[in-house]
Parts: sequence; structure tokens; C-alpha cells
Amino acid sequence: MAGTSTNIASRTTGIALVCGMALLIACNIGPKYTRPSTPVPPTYKELGASNLEGTWQPAHPQDSAARGKWWERFGDPQLNALEEKLNISNQNIAAAAAGVVAARAMIREARAQYFPGITGNPGITNSHLSTAFGQSIGATFTTYSLPLEASWEPDLWGRIRKTVSANTFAAQASIADLENVRLAAQADLAADYYELRAQDALKQLFDSTVRAYAEALELTRDLYKAGLGNDEAVAQSEAQWKAAQAQDTNLGVIRAQYEHAIALLTGQSPSSLSIPEQTLTASLPSIPVGIPSELLERRPDIAAAERAVAQANAQIGIAQTAFFPTVTLGASLGLQSLSIAKWFEWPSRVWSVGPALAQTVFDAGLRKATVQQFQASYDQTVANYRETVLTAFQQVEDSLAALRILNTVIEQQDSAIESAGRSLQEAEVRYKTGIDPYLNVIAAQTTLLSDQQAAVSSRMQRMVAGVQLIKALGGGWDSSRLPSETELRKPLPDGSGVKR
Repeated sequence: MAGTSTNIASRTTGIALVCGMALLIACNIGPKYTRPSTPVPPTYKELGASNLEGTWQPAHPQDSAARGKWWERFGDPQLNALEEKLNISNQNIAAAAAGVVAARAMIREARAQYFPGITGNPGITNSHLSTAFGQSIGATFTTYSLPLEASWEPDLWGRIRKTVSANTFAAQASIADLENVRLAAQADLAADYYELRAQDALKQLFDSTVRAYAEALELTRDLYKAGLGNDEAVAQSEAQWKAAQAQDTNLGVIRAQYEHAIALLTGQSPSSLSIPEQTLTASLPSIPVGIPSELLERRPDIAAAERAVAQANAQIGIAQTAFFPTVTLGASLGLQSLSIAKWFEWPSRVWSVGPALAQTVFDAGLRKATVQQFQASYDQTVANYRETVLTAFQQVEDSLAALRILNTVIEQQDSAIESAGRSLQEAEVRYKTGIDPYLNVIAAQTTLLSDQQAAVSSRMQRMVAGVQLIKALGGGWDSSRLPSETELRKPLPDGSGVKR
């Protein structure tokens, strides 16, 4: 028995040496990853053309005002409450968060390949030997077995490491995608909210207009009764008043639609949400813009696209490891006996151990084609990444241009409203004195109302453009919030999976 133990020990030592040598010669197959280069302008063109002093300003890496709950910069408690509800109950965010949990689980699945797999297959088998060959060897017996089998594939060529890395990059991309979904939903909610407030402002405008037109109608009737006017003026005034009433009523349709959209974004049934009317009084807050190079770190969609490039690069390495042989170390240990009484005795032990090597000799170009496929996929992700970066710069410039131009438009419209008001006063005086027909008053009233509507619309557009600028800048998020591989290995008992 001592000799047997010595043989087992020597074989075990030999296998351990083989494993150690295998780990020492292990190499990392595949291209080294570097972030793709992208054209980054030194500054935003629109900042030089800005005429909104103080509306935006350079941001600094430690600028706490650009982090976290960006919507609080607008100073609207109702908007704040809706955004908080969205972060908890939005179903698109919930779906993306579930995807993050699945992606993190795939990292642990890949890491499990670092360790040997052990299986047990206990059994009790009744057997009978055949006597059909004319020999008296027929017998019935029972075999009691309790085997444990283990197999392990050393990561000689880095396949497992590349798989873990690829899954890590995929998980980071899914977290960035989640943050992009969250940011898009937050921006959509803020935009819908200011669209709704614009409808409230229009409702207030039309309510006052309907009252003014009603007063004008009474004036035309009084003048007609006094013989100073005509029935045509009364009919014209009455038609304008009723048309304004219809427009005033119709505003409720669009407001209801925005309210229902907000309910959906906040994870509520439309029938359960009612937002009180309030005129559009918010002003555009100061928005830290920063330099273009910071945008690469502040946009979650750019981070997701870059992590996709890293994942595709790792997939090339995984495909290249198929050109090298696979070494598997297997071992089994157990007990086997024909008697249940002797099942657990030392002589009933059985064991086997040894390595196995597998190498594809001919595959008709399959492995080479697979590598080419993943190289093409990598090139595709690089192009997508660069397109995402360029789109981000475009969106920032678009929003800056919109804010710059809308500021001028609002100034011009305010001036037009003032002029239209004076024109209406003059037209009313000339009508009352019988110089001009009432049609001139109607034309002046229509011009004033049109200018006032345009002013409300432009102020709403400026608020939405401010929201879109914050969204284009990443909403205060940055890539440093992506968890590391060590953090991603940990289970998620709460199922959230992300830093908020």
C-alpha cells in the first residue's frame, strides 16, 4: 500500500508540474486595445457667436453644479417631483436595469471557467451476463458506485480571460445604455412638461383674448344700436369672438396629450395623473458647457459605443485562440464495489487522472473566416463610435444655435407685440370715430394675437432647447461612474446594478 501511495503522489506531483508549466507558458492572444481616435474640435463654434451672456459658461471637471439632478437647476418643484417619480417607475429604465443585471451575471459565468468542474454520479446497477454463447458464465450482480469526476481547461491562450474581458465591456456598455435611456426619459419628461406649461400660457392668453373680443362685440352692438355702426361690424366681431372661443377650447386637446405622455414616462396610468394649470414663468438657468473633449467622458451613449469597441476587440482575440490546441486535465475518484457492505472500504477505491489535448487539423477555413468576421465587427463598432461622437458634437452645436437664435427671436417678438398693441389702439380709436371700418380693428387684433402666440411658442422652444443642451452634454453623467471589473463581479441583491 505504501508503494501505491508513492505512485499516486508522484503522479500528482507530475500533473501539478504540468499545470504549472502550462500556466507559465500561457500567453495572451489577440490585438491590444486602444480607444479609437476621433476628430475633436478645440471649442464649440456657437460659443463664439453667442449673444446670451451668462446663459452658458465653461465647466470644470469638479463642477458639482453639472452633476446629479440637473432638472433642479430649473427651480420648479412640480418638475422635480415628476423627475423623481420617473427615476423610480419608468418602465424603459426598469427594462434597461434588468439588462444590466443579466450582463453582470454573464461576467460571473465566464469567470467560472477559471475553475475545474466537478460532478458526482452515484448509482446502483443490477447486471446480468449473457449465456447465449454456450458458456456457463451467466450471472447476475449488483454494482455500487460513487464516482466524482473533475475536469479543468488551463487558460493557455487567454481565451477565458478574453471572454471575461468581453463580458465586462458588454456589462459596462449595458450600464452606459441604461444611463442613456434614463437621460433620454428625463429630458423627454422635461420637454413635455414645458410643452404643457406653454399650453397653459396659451390658455391664459386665449382666455383674456376671448374676454377682450367679448367686450369688443358689446361695443359694436352699442354703436350699432346708437346708429353709429352697422350690422356688418357686429357680425364680424361676433365671428371673431366665436372663433377665439373655439381655439381656446381646442387647446385642451394638446394639453391632455402632454399630460398623458408625462404619466407614461412616470410609470402611471394617464387617468391617475392630473397636473394643475400654471403659466410658463420659468427662466433658462445657467448651463455649464465645457470644452468638446470633455464630451467624450460625459455622454453615456459615447461611453456605450466605446465599450462596444473594446468588446469587439476582445472577441477577435477569442476567435484567434481557436488556432491553438486545447488542453484538458481530467480526474476521477470514487468507490465501486459488488457488495454494499464493502462499498466504503479502502480496496473499493477507483481513480484515474490524466491530460488530454485536442487540436483541429482541418476546418476548411472556418477559423480564419471567424476571425475575419470579428475583425469586420470591430471595424463596424469603430465607425459607430466615431459617428456617435460626431452626432454628439452636432447636437450640442444645434442646441447652442437654437438658444442663440431664439434669444434674438424673443426680443424681436416682444418688440412686435408692443407695436401690434399700439396699432390696435389706433385702429379702435379710428373705428369709434367712424374713420375706418371695423375690419381694420379685426386685422389689428389678429396680428396682436398671432404675435403673442409666437412669443409663448418661442419661450417654450427656448426652454426645450435648454433641456436638449443639457441632454446633449450628458446631463451631468461621466464615464468615471462606470463600475470596474471587480465591482461588476459582485452579485446584486437589490437587482439595481448601477450607480445612480
